[in-house]
Amino acid sequence: MGNNSTHPTAIVRIQRFNPETDAKPHMQEFEVELKPGTTVLDALHEIKTHQDGSLTFRRSCRHAICGSCAMHVNGKNELVCNAPLKERLDRHGRITIRPLPYLPILKDLVVDRSSFWEQYLRVKPWLTPPEDAPEKEFRMSPEEVAALNNAETCIMCGACYSSCQIVGLTKEYIGPHALLKAFLRVMDPRDSIPGERLADLDGTDGVYRCRTIFNCIDACPKNLNPTLAIETLRKLAQKREAFEQARIERQKHLDEPIPAR
Repeated sequence: MGNNSTHPTAIVRIQRFNPETDAKPHMQEFEVELKPGTTVLDALHEIKTHQDGSLTFRRSCRHAICGSCAMHVNGKNELVCNAPLKERLDRHGRITIRPLPYLPILKDLVVDRSSFWEQYLRVKPWLTPPEDAPEKEFRMSPEEVAALNNAETCIMCGACYSSCQIVGLTKEYIGPHALLKAFLRVMDPRDSIPGERLADLDGTDGVYRCRTIFNCIDACPKNLNPTLAIETLRKLAQKREAFEQARIERQKHLDEPIPAR
């Protein structure tokens, strides 16, 4: 560790792959200065700017809200924009960065997320309000909001999807990201098609395909719980007609003030 610089250095091992020249992926090492506050994304920018301009990766906001920079770091999926480089080094001062697993590599750290977005669209992630929508606003109780379990904070980074072993076996599986979004809509009292949604998820490639391994929970940078959402959808699918009827009754009162408690 260290050179003529006033700062120590770190070894960044990056999986490289150029489909135009490489038969298979290979690892390449770079050395970067370990300055205070340096993130893993900073290290990648340093390499691309000053050492190898061909290095390819995705990034955008740098504030952990866009989900673009999800990568496989030291064997775990995470966002690299807010990952301190120093904390990711092993005892030899090295870090290993690979693209997200289970997805086709386009180049270096960039993967093809087509299956990810196809499954997302499959669950109709948009809100379908009732025909007789309130003239002013919908009224939701605190309990109804809490039941969403912050699923709306999912940033669609793909970390959970590409950590799921079932996704590794088949891209037909809807996946934890899409099922979490389906859960968000099913639990929303403003949505008018919960029965249709539950019927679409009630199959061998839906909620019953999950093996409850919890990889999606460990990978989520927002500390969400896709597994719990999937378990909830399973239970609701078993009483779909009753749940659908309850939603119809609830929507008759969406414009009424919520009683004080």
